[in-house]
Amino acid sequence: MKSFLQSIVFILLILSGNRESYSQTDKKYIREGNNHFEKSEFDQSEISYRKALEEQSDSYKALFNLGDALYKQDKFEDAAGEFNTLSQTGIDKISRARSFHNLGNSLLKANRIEESIHAYKNALRNYPDDLETKFNLAYAQDLLKQQQQQKEQDQDNSEKDNREQEDKEKDQKDQQQNEQQQQQDQQQEQQPESQISKEDAKRLLEALAEDEKELQEKLKKAEARKNRVVVRKNW
Repeated sequence: MKSFLQSIVFILLILSGNRESYSQTDKKYIREGNNHFEKSEFDQSEISYRKALEEQSDSYKALFNLGDALYKQDKFEDAAGEFNTLSQTGIDKISRARSFHNLGNSLLKANRIEESIHAYKNALRNYPDDLETKFNLAYAQDLLKQQQQQKEQDQDNSEKDNREQEDKEKDQKDQQQNEQQQQQDQQQEQQPESQISKEDAKRLLEALAEDEKELQEKLKKAEARKNRVVVRKNW
């Protein structure tokens, strides 16, 4: 189905129907605009059609042709506005179908795909046998489906990227913790076995001082006993 739609792309963006041929009784600005349009001078044709609308603001021919001229200049949003206005007027079904068809084309070019589908469906409600509109509707629906699938894929890829980033950050954190633990282990291995804590050193010094004190006390007592010994004389 996709390849079939791609093979008819050149059909899909053609504006509905040929441009209307007008009699000599039509206003000169419309005829002037048509002449410019046929020469692909679309900017000049736009000016002429706008002049015609200044003379008659509700002229269907001028409005329709102005939409065509805007479309040809890639002014798709502006063209959509003109065709949307026409589609709401009290014209016959065929003319309304053409307006909706061109509205759908303009919206599709402006990447407003869902709205273009709605416009094509309205065109077919007014003229069910229009093959070009059927082709364009199928193309727009297929394009919307592709965009939705791409959006879902992008979302899945984004979630996957987030998970991978979280896993990467976790691995980095674990690696840092392992390196810190290894450094601590190495530092402990490098410390001398006789190294003692400050608390143990303090207790050891206090114990040595106490032993020194006891030793001095013993020496003093021994000296005192020596002084008390009576030297006996031989008679």
